[in-house]
Amino acid sequence: MRDNPLVLHVLGARPNFVKAAPVVRGLAELGVRQGIIHTGQHYDALMSDVFFADLGLPEPIANLGVGSGTHARQTAALLTGLEDVVLEHRPALVVVYGDVNSTLAAILVCAKLHVPTAHVEAGLRSFDREMPEEVNRVVTDALSDLLFATSPEALSHLANEGVNPAKVHLVGNPMIDSLFAALPKLDPAPVQERLGIDGGYAVATLHRPANVDDPEAARELVDAVLGVAEQVPVVVPLHPRGRQRLAEAGLVDRPNLKIVDPLGYVDFLSLVRGAALVVTDSGGVQEETTMLGVPCLTVRPNTERPITVTHGTNRLVTPASLPAAASKALADGAATPSGELPPLWDGAAGPRIARVIDAWLRGDNLSPAAKGALR
Repeated sequence: MRDNPLVLHVLGARPNFVKAAPVVRGLAELGVRQGIIHTGQHYDALMSDVFFADLGLPEPIANLGVGSGTHARQTAALLTGLEDVVLEHRPALVVVYGDVNSTLAAILVCAKLHVPTAHVEAGLRSFDREMPEEVNRVVTDALSDLLFATSPEALSHLANEGVNPAKVHLVGNPMIDSLFAALPKLDPAPVQERLGIDGGYAVATLHRPANVDDPEAARELVDAVLGVAEQVPVVVPLHPRGRQRLAEAGLVDRPNLKIVDPLGYVDFLSLVRGAALVVTDSGGVQEETTMLGVPCLTVRPNTERPITVTHGTNRLVTPASLPAAASKALADGAATPSGELPPLWDGAAGPRIARVIDAWLRGDNLSPAAKGALR
């Protein structure tokens, strides 16, 4: 390995920033030279720039500004933009996060250029190939040189796909590191006051293609959310993706339904912390509500994060069953996790990942015993 090797992190969307921050801090503490490529996949300032500030991330060395578009057009822009940056900086390792199109594009670029890669959040599977994210996960894990798993079931998924176990490290969940670091700042009251919320409320986040791209599915989902709003005021920080489609389906301001712009990391989690209930189709929110002890109803037929159901506060629901499920959750009150909290979700995943990367950069042979020592 060459002297003073460079590690680049490719980030494109809110969950990437949250997962990367603890890893970036951990590598900085070890003196590793690094930089961030911001692809601009989330093109709203409140979906990206505010997160850099809230999470203490350094300024990117490049911002591709790819914005929105179809999967093909967005991925094509990402491929060409990322190739130029990787060729310019010649990193020793590129770290990617989660399952967004920026992650897929970075993995493909690096595979073609023979640049080693690491995937944080490897091995998650919904087993639903109709989800674009599922395709991104499978391809990313197949091409990565280091795979960082956040939960035990991910290990078996990777083994079943023939991934060399020497590449795989169970490290815990860096998203939980960020949550733990933010906890002292998570005060619901100022956000509630600013948004004009008085009394109990629910939070809803909706953006998955299966829920918002098809007009009929969007109408069914909106009707279900309105059923929840008949029971408790619902605040919807509306993701840019699908905003127009959901508005056309009736998701607009009305009594007991408040549509707001996307919130920064601390503001959003503060709002969630004070909520009686969260309705979502997001992956990361399932994890955050588990740790905050807030009931979560996920409007999806499956989840790549089953540990939030078996060990957390998450339940899968259909649009048709959402109002009744919300009624039960509201009657039951504050949620308690279904079992013990997931292993290694202890706020130390970032340093674990950093130690593995630092050892890899130095060429250390990570035997099973060495992996254990790095925890």
